Amino acid sequence: MDSSETKLIVITGANRGLGLECARALVQCTSCRIVLACRDVEQGARAAAGLATVGLASRLLVRELDLASFQSIHRFVDRLLGETSIGEVRALVCNAGVQHAERGAARTVDGFEETFGVNFLGHFLLQRLLLPHLARPGRIVWVASGTHDPAQNTGMPAPRYTSAMELADPPKWEQGGAMTAALRRYTTSKLCIVYGVYELARRLKAAGVLDVTVNAMDPGMMPGTALARHYPMPMRLAWSYLLPALRLFMRNVHSTRASGRHLAALAADETFAAVSGVYFEGVRPIRSSNLSYDRDNARDLWETACRLAGIPVDIGLQH
Repeated sequence: MDSSETKLIVITGANRGLGLECARALVQCTSCRIVLACRDVEQGARAAAGLATVGLASRLLVRELDLASFQSIHRFVDRLLGETSIGEVRALVCNAGVQHAERGAARTVDGFEETFGVNFLGHFLLQRLLLPHLARPGRIVWVASGTHDPAQNTGMPAPRYTSAMELADPPKWEQGGAMTAALRRYTTSKLCIVYGVYELARRLKAAGVLDVTVNAMDPGMMPGTALARHYPMPMRLAWSYLLPALRLFMRNVHSTRASGRHLAALAADETFAAVSGVYFEGVRPIRSSNLSYDRDNARDLWETACRLAGIPVDIGLQH
């Protein structure tokens, strides 16, 4: 058995959209086993069946993971690490996400605001639990978004970072179902992802760990994906049937398949083996928003997330 066949690449939210297309690209370009980490295992199984062309079925694994539940995250990691026969994790792709346009501040199982809880906090815990067990060299790639940067004029509300605690438990005036408040929670969660990536990269470097990398990728606008599943019906129809044509006329608007290939490249291509602490638009390194370089905010987010998740602040890794 080729040594790479004993390595795993974990993709969250891999049952559809960007995650599914990333899995499709990876199963074609690497001999690693691909773990489709999904909240709905039946959907995950159908996705795997659709990817399983001749000879590839044995390299696709579906495992249950609900990022809105710390218990589910711990259970997923315990099961994965306990299955020693399937190999060790080579890369983690933090892709799953939620975006609401109407609903109020829905909560995770553990009581945190859902957009922050799923898009950042759940993935943060997953990353930290897997970090000591990553194969060396190892990679972590987070799916960010250009919506975190007001300078990109995406039409989304600018993120607002006051403290991580306020994101986890928004004040009452922010908990309403107004579309602006809901979309701001999304853009702020994506800002948190960039903070988290930069902070982990700094901590890995400080610990002398140079063979584990972490980066963020903006996949661009991908009309037609399930990200708009919580939008009002008229907006869902526009997202699915009208906006896909925009990629013919606007920059950074891509098909899901194209962005999936970009994400797969960051997770597995040797071109990016030694790159860490970088924000990518597709596979092109660019500068993230001005606010994303605020180290005080990044430190507050890191320390608060550790406290909320019940894990040490220190990453506990050495060269």
